[in-house]
Amino acid sequence: MSEVSKLIGHKTIFSNLIYLDQIQKFPNKILINGRKGIGKKILINHFLNYFYSKNYDKTYDLKKNELKLNNNLSKLISTNTHPNIFKIKKNKDKKIIGIDQIREMIQFTNQTSFNDDRKFIIIEDINLLGINSANALLKSIEEPNNKTYFILINNSEYKILETIQSRCIEFKLNLINSEVMEIVNYYFNCDIYNDISYDFINNYNSPSFLISLVNFLESNDLSIKECKIEDLLTYVIKNKSYISNEFIKEYLNLFIELFFYKNINNSKRISFKIKKYFYLKLSFVKKYNLDFESFFLEFNDKLLSE
Repeated sequence: MSEVSKLIGHKTIFSNLIYLDQIQKFPNKILINGRKGIGKKILINHFLNYFYSKNYDKTYDLKKNELKLNNNLSKLISTNTHPNIFKIKKNKDKKIIGIDQIREMIQFTNQTSFNDDRKFIIIEDINLLGINSANALLKSIEEPNNKTYFILINNSEYKILETIQSRCIEFKLNLINSEVMEIVNYYFNCDIYNDISYDFINNYNSPSFLISLVNFLESNDLSIKECKIEDLLTYVIKNKSYISNEFIKEYLNLFIELFFYKNINNSKRISFKIKKYFYLKLSFVKKYNLDFESFFLEFNDKLLSE
């Protein structure tokens, strides 16, 4: 990556957030809602760099929507060590955001801010709040300190508590295809988007997914241009990547969906009935923590093998 990070897309929302700050009307509680991987956290990172750069000789370039990755402010924000920013996300060994994390956040809000500046609480994946955590958060956001601001981030495929959503000003994020292309090419610093197999290009796949896909293909000596969805699934099954690779595990459902999307009308042996059968079986495997290997062996035998 370059030493400069550029915000691509979301410019209207970014401009609105800056305007609200400049007229001193920035809401105490906002909700950033959008599909997974389209840059919600990147947007917030840019806003925080803009906001606090006012005390760092304005190191954020508002004309280009760019921040320098190697300056002190950017490092403090990216490493979660800025004294006036508190970030919460689910711990890797937990299934939900725990009450202890919210209690730690409440303690942070009660402390004196650094340089008497405003504080920001950033909570990722708020759909993962437990009941006790959600109730504790509600008490905090109902009557926030005048200098404390909550930014809640949600993947739009998940529902969140109405009691939380109704208390926030909501901003919905989207990207158009040209912006997705620009982000992917900017990340790799080359025109790589058009080399990606058409099997993986559609209106729903996010820049984050495509970037991770390219990295996976390259690291496993698979052709970016020639690798089809069938080739990828065959490789994944043969090497049991559905067990060992976090990217593959995260997007298993999407890979299965892409396979059926391509083949449902182009193959005599793949019908909606077969699709429904494998979707149902995969959901049972995940829900009851059953054997993935038997699922993929059957998938390979019935759908991938010639």
